[in-house]
Amino acid sequence: MFVTGRFFALVLLGAVPIVVYPHFGTVGLWLLFCVIVLVLDVLGAGSTAVVRMTRTPTAPIRLGDATESTLLVENLGSRRFRGHLRDAWQPSAGATGNRHRVAIPAGERRAVTTALRPTRRGDRHAIRVTIRRTGPLGLGGRQRSQYVPGHVRALPPFGSRKHLPSRLARLRQLDGRSAVRIRGQGTEFDSLRDYVEGDDVRSIDWRATARRQSTVVRTWQPEKDRHIVIVLDTSRTSAGRVGDVPRLDAAMDSALLLAALASHAGDRVDLIAGDRRVHRRVVGSSRTTLLSDLVNAMAPLEPALLEADWPLLGAEVTKVSRQRALLVLLTPLEPAAVEESLLPPLSVLAQRYRVVIGSVADPALLEMLEHRDDAREIYDAAAAARTMALRNRTAAAVGRLGVDVVDAEPERLPAALADHYLVLKSRGLL
Repeated sequence: MFVTGRFFALVLLGAVPIVVYPHFGTVGLWLLFCVIVLVLDVLGAGSTAVVRMTRTPTAPIRLGDATESTLLVENLGSRRFRGHLRDAWQPSAGATGNRHRVAIPAGERRAVTTALRPTRRGDRHAIRVTIRRTGPLGLGGRQRSQYVPGHVRALPPFGSRKHLPSRLARLRQLDGRSAVRIRGQGTEFDSLRDYVEGDDVRSIDWRATARRQSTVVRTWQPEKDRHIVIVLDTSRTSAGRVGDVPRLDAAMDSALLLAALASHAGDRVDLIAGDRRVHRRVVGSSRTTLLSDLVNAMAPLEPALLEADWPLLGAEVTKVSRQRALLVLLTPLEPAAVEESLLPPLSVLAQRYRVVIGSVADPALLEMLEHRDDAREIYDAAAAARTMALRNRTAAAVGRLGVDVVDAEPERLPAALADHYLVLKSRGLL
C-alpha cells in the first residue's frame, strides 16, 4: 500500500479538535479515525492483481537514435481500472515519459509507450513496472511492482561511414575500372583488349592475336576473394577513454569501415573479439549480411579488466584461416601489454599472415607536449614525451617483425586503416 499527501493533510487537520479539546485522548481518537479512514480507502481502491502486462519487442537502433517501448496493459477484472503506471528502465536506456495514467474498462486492453534514447552501447534492460491504484478518497491505495521482460539493443553508431563513399571511389579505380592495369603479385586476369602504343609487349596474348589477326593484350586487376581476419581486443587496455570515447568503441568503428570496404571489394571478412576468452566470432557471413552480423555481435561487448590472452586469440585466428590472409589486430599500442603478451605470438603470426595493428592514439599527449608554462606542465610534457618514446620503440620492435602499425586518433583511425588496406591491395600484398 501507499499513502498520498491527502492523508498527511487529514492528520494535520486534527489540530482543530486538539485546540478545542486539548487532551491526549483527543489526539489518540483523531489518529485512530485517520487510520480507519485510510484502511477503508485502501480497501476501496481494489486489487492491482487484475492487471496483466506484456511488452512488445523493440527493434535494435543505433546509438544516439530514439525508439519506443510499448507495454500492453490488460484489465482482467470485472470493473473499470483507474490508476498510474511507471515503466522503469536502466538509467542508460534514456527513458522519458515513463509515467502514465491509465483507465481501462473491464476486459479491455490499452497500450502505453515509453520513449527511449540509449546513452550507452549494448543491451539496455527494463527494470520493473509499478502500478498504483488510488482509493476513492485519494488518501492511499494499493501498489504492486512486477518485472516485465524487455530490452533495447543500442548498436555501434558507425560514425566512420561518412568516409566510405570516397574509399569506394578509390576502390573502383583498383577494381579494373581505371585505365591503368598492371600485372604483378596479387593480380588476376581480367579481360582482353586491342593493343595500343605504349602497352607492355609482355602482356600480348599471342593465341588471341592469332585468332583475331590483330594484336591483343591481356589486362589485369587486383585479386578478389582475399581473406581478412579482424581481431578485436576487449581486454583492460581497450577500456581507456580517449576524449569521450572508449578505445573499444573507436576500434569497433574502424572494424566496421574496413569490413564494409573489403566486402565491396569482394573479399571475405571474419571477426574475432575476446580477451581471456573469445566473446564473439563472426565467420562466413555473406556480403549482404556482414555489417548486420558485425554490429549485432559488437553491440553487447564490454571491456574486461583482464589481460588479453594472445596465444589463445592467435590459435582462434589459425582455426578461422589456415592460409595466408590479412590479419588486422585492433589493440592499443601499450608498451607493457605488447612487449609482455603480444610480441611472442605476433612473431609466429607474422610468418603466416600479413599483419596490421590498428591502435588508438591519445591526442592529449600532443597537447601536453605543447604546454610548458609552469613546473606542473613541464612535468606533464616530460611524461607525455616519455610515453610517446616508449610507443615509438614498441612500434619499431613490432615493425622489425614485418608488421605494419597504423596509430591514429579515434576520428582518424578508421580512415587511416581503410587507406592502408587500399594501399596493400593496390600493391598486391594481401
